[in-house]
Amino acid sequence: MEAHEPAADPEREDAPPRGIGRRRFLGYVLAAPTLTVAARIGGDALAPGAAAAAVPAAAPGVVPSLPGPAEILDLNDLLTAAALPTANLITIRLDPDGTAHFALPRAEVGQGITTSTAMIIAEELDLPLDRIRVTLADARPELLFNQLTGGSNTTVSTFTPVRVAAAVARGRLLRAAALELGAAVDTLTTKAGVVTSAAGIRLTYGELAVKAAAVSDTAVAVTLKDRADFRIIGTAQRRIDALAAVTGRKTFAMDVQVPGALPTMVCRPPTINGTVRSVDNRAEVAAMPGITDVVTVSTGVAVRGRTFGQCIDAVRALKVTWGPGTAEGASDATVLQKLRQAELPLAVPPLDLLTKSVDARFTFHFASNGALETNCAVADVRPGSAEIWAGLKSPIVAQEEIALRLGLPVSAVKVHVTEGGGSFGRKLFHDAAAEAAEISQAMGKPVRLMWHRTDDFRQGRTHPMAISRVRATYALGEVLTYEQRHTSVATDFGHGVGEIITSRAAQLPVADLTFSETMFQLTQSSPYHFGVTTQLLNEVDHGFNTGSMRGIYSPNVRCAQELVVDELARRTSRDPLAFRRRFLKDERARAVLDKVAETGRWGRPMAPGTAQGIAVHSEYHAFVAVLAEIDCSPETTGRTIRDACTGPRVTRVVCAVDVGLAVNPRGLEAQMMGGIMDGIALTLTSSLHLRDGRFLESSWDNYFYTRQWNTPPELEIVVMPSTGDEPGGAGELAVAAASAAVACAYGRATGTMPTSFPVNHTAPLPFTPAPAVPPIPASPTDGRDRAL
Repeated sequence: MEAHEPAADPEREDAPPRGIGRRRFLGYVLAAPTLTVAARIGGDALAPGAAAAAVPAAAPGVVPSLPGPAEILDLNDLLTAAALPTANLITIRLDPDGTAHFALPRAEVGQGITTSTAMIIAEELDLPLDRIRVTLADARPELLFNQLTGGSNTTVSTFTPVRVAAAVARGRLLRAAALELGAAVDTLTTKAGVVTSAAGIRLTYGELAVKAAAVSDTAVAVTLKDRADFRIIGTAQRRIDALAAVTGRKTFAMDVQVPGALPTMVCRPPTINGTVRSVDNRAEVAAMPGITDVVTVSTGVAVRGRTFGQCIDAVRALKVTWGPGTAEGASDATVLQKLRQAELPLAVPPLDLLTKSVDARFTFHFASNGALETNCAVADVRPGSAEIWAGLKSPIVAQEEIALRLGLPVSAVKVHVTEGGGSFGRKLFHDAAAEAAEISQAMGKPVRLMWHRTDDFRQGRTHPMAISRVRATYALGEVLTYEQRHTSVATDFGHGVGEIITSRAAQLPVADLTFSETMFQLTQSSPYHFGVTTQLLNEVDHGFNTGSMRGIYSPNVRCAQELVVDELARRTSRDPLAFRRRFLKDERARAVLDKVAETGRWGRPMAPGTAQGIAVHSEYHAFVAVLAEIDCSPETTGRTIRDACTGPRVTRVVCAVDVGLAVNPRGLEAQMMGGIMDGIALTLTSSLHLRDGRFLESSWDNYFYTRQWNTPPELEIVVMPSTGDEPGGAGELAVAAASAAVACAYGRATGTMPTSFPVNHTAPLPFTPAPAVPPIPASPTDGRDRAL
């Protein structure tokens, strides 16, 4: 790290006032025994209209489209604005040992935000990465809307506040060193946690930490580094927790040691949200080896034992009489019928002789966001207090609702955020934490609750089944109108985002729309000038446990649109790449599209049964394009692999991504890779089958996520040069583009546009469903055979 020094002392009380500009901000030095700092980011008003003016004009002959709500103000903007008022409550502390500590009010669930946050602090503070400790903050109600992880927003919303706080710390250290050395601040330099004078005298940050502390809160002005001076931000860095992860030292919920907290599992109903009517053999199960408690709770019958194996035996032994659930008798066919009946009408009148149209309807089946770590939590509820440990992306809401359920004041409930082994939207909900708290209260003992994998698939959160009806009209090679009516099983947003939207409803550019439609409009936009464009949502059926899954609506909506774009290109006798380039609104979108076309050799000769597909997606001020090659030849689709769903295989993927400023390009590449695997799975293999009010899948053995043998042998990620001074959203970005590109490749390889996803869903069920009673299948005994 090289020296960084503002032209003048930023903290002199007698310094002339300066305006607060693009790189100049206010911060605080807080009263504390050692140097403690925070940002002061002024203003929290939303600014609709700014983005609208930036939408480029359409190419000559192209019918322009007005900007949609998400192009004026998107969900990411909303979350960022909601976080600003409490940015001053997030602090960085420098200890006498020279380490900087930051309690990140977000959830690390594998996306790498602890690493990128450490990089931001290291950059502005001139401190080595290995001297920065980033932990996860407990639930802090005073942060209001500043402790929710979602919408690819963490790095976007914390980027400037963290930089400001780090810059305040560095300035304060320089001032303390100047006083200690009797030197002018502007003669000092900082590098690697050391302040050096012009005479070569060195003082470490640790030596200055106490001297730089304040006895009262003090507001100071700081100037942030120019992007040209970055030495850490923008460089590829390994994850700071990589060694702990591979050596098993990372602390997840199940690793938390709480005295007396024993393994606990729940016997769950055979249908979605069924209820307990009676337990017929409670005493017998309670007497089983190792079992300490058997209690009925709102979600089923909980058992606590010495080991999880004993809990599994007890769950399987329970004989429960169950009441009906919330989706009794439902199947894929009945839900699809409801969706068709609820579909909003298209507005474009019947076609005349001069105008033609592409009409299509796409079906997207239920999908699981089952992460590697199942739902789990540790709870210790005692008379008058409770303490919870779980991977939570909305811990404030969890704390409030758990307190309400337990009949305790919020202040009596401590919620600790642990690292999570994946989320993809699921950990926005606190299902396991609330359930663990209820069980602990009922038993009067601490519990270590873990969901079985089957619980996750059958009773956990799912991505809703949906249909998307599209009509695009065109004449003389130009697109005149584009309509999309997305109809979905209701998505549950009761995880904190709803409160943010409600608090700012008057400022949103969506008039008086319903809540779900507001979410849809804040996340969905068309990247194309397609004339009069409307994208609308309608939701039905609240009987399912649903949630946001890495993109909420985008993977389905974009997949449908890009398939229609391919069809429009075919009917107007244009190359799919050239067609997209002509109608795209943004030059950044064209740049990523051109990059994947060049890198992936778009249009190269392909063998029969194979093809290329290409797609582009914009979201949260970031752009991505994906080129996919697929093999649909009989030799590939007919191959057999034990306990597998084979079919087509994606053989190559090229992805180009522009997030404005990439804080950690290596982490960004990893995010794109994971999103691509999600997209392949959603298009080709992964879905839940609903029958008689329950999902049939019970593990990854029969929920066919992209397998190692089914990933593309060739995968290339291109991180585009920075196109801005701030980062855009990345966590969900690649899923939609990958899903669409694979679908388009499949359509070109087979000669038929796919309309039902994943494409294998309606094939004969490739597995024998495990019974619903008992709710947990027997553990396999052929593990060695399967490893061969």
